[in-house]
Amino acid sequence: MLGILAAEGLVGLGASLGAAIAAIGAGIGIGKIGAAAMEAIARQPESAGDIRSNMIVIAALVEGVALFAVIVCVLALFV
Repeated sequence: MLGILAAEGLVGLGASLGAAIAAIGAGIGIGKIGAAAMEAIARQPESAGDIRSNMIVIAALVEGVALFAVIVCVLALFV
């Protein structure tokens, strides 16, 4: 009985750590995307619109992957 409770606790801990790592990774990734876009705009101001739109698309894709990872971690708690 004690082994089952310990396994359930480890599943919760693993899911929490997985969700935290996914959120932190997404934050770092979006920060690097923003920094690179600002540097690119500073180098070529005439193409700021294209760089900005590409930055938004890439940031949305990174955020979507992070959301998927967090949902998988939450599902691990209940399944």
